[in-house]
Amino acid sequence: MTEFLDILTNPAFWVAVLRIATPLVLGTLGVLLCERAGVLNLGIEGIMVAGAFTGWLAVYGGAPLWAGVAVAALTGAVLGLLHAFLTVGLALSQHVSGLGITLLATALSYYGYRVSFPKVTTPPTITPFAEMSWLPVPILAQQTAMTLLALLAVPLITYVLFKTPVGLAVRMVGENPQAAEGQGVSVARVRTGSIVAGSALMGVAGSFLTLSAFNAFFFNMVNGRGWICVALVVFASWRPGKALLGALLFAFFDALQLRLQQMNEAVLPYQLYLMLPYILSIVALILVARKASYPQALMKPYRKGER
Repeated sequence: MTEFLDILTNPAFWVAVLRIATPLVLGTLGVLLCERAGVLNLGIEGIMVAGAFTGWLAVYGGAPLWAGVAVAALTGAVLGLLHAFLTVGLALSQHVSGLGITLLATALSYYGYRVSFPKVTTPPTITPFAEMSWLPVPILAQQTAMTLLALLAVPLITYVLFKTPVGLAVRMVGENPQAAEGQGVSVARVRTGSIVAGSALMGVAGSFLTLSAFNAFFFNMVNGRGWICVALVVFASWRPGKALLGALLFAFFDALQLRLQQMNEAVLPYQLYLMLPYILSIVALILVARKASYPQALMKPYRKGER
């Protein structure tokens, strides 16, 4: 018990929690934007991989760090546009399209890496974002600007969704696209815009891994974070503030299992500790999901004029 309290009172632990949560916050917000408009985007895993690779490759090629973030966002937006064309324009299965984009984006990223560095055995490195040591808050001072970007995105997206006409249109097409069409709202345009914007955030989430958390690109670095983001949206009941809470909760469990491994490495198999954040997150998801109020038109294709 004393060792557990020592972990919780250690500032380094909370620094790790916020660092682990950052890509989850950005990715979850991206999924939330798509699903608020009524479209499931299972392409997030591949989009995060593509964002991580293209953002890192741009910086490795000499571009500034923020230009790398912009390239990652553009990569995500292009893949989101493809998903929108398949699911909104052609009204194809959102599940199949999303999984196809994950496979496509992941394969293209790995292929691009092999072509760019055919004889490299150790991943090339870049100089990542520096810590914001100028901030007066100790935990934030040990983070990078991308973490601050993720935190600021939460109130920004909350404001847009619930306080602006654009946000009202997004929520309307996700709840009742027929009513939205009756009010003169283009369901196809709103859904496409939401998917593109959400996918751009997913690309930025991936770029955090290569431009901030690490300084190189390597295979399997996203490691299922995209699927966690999809689950966190349900946990958050499609609300940005709760999405931040869910990301921090998962990051807390993940950081905790790393510390527990260091403390009790010889007592329990490490696999049990690796399972901890996922098991606890599933329990939390089960407790919350029953009361979640999901967008009524989620995963329902819409064709103009149909009733």
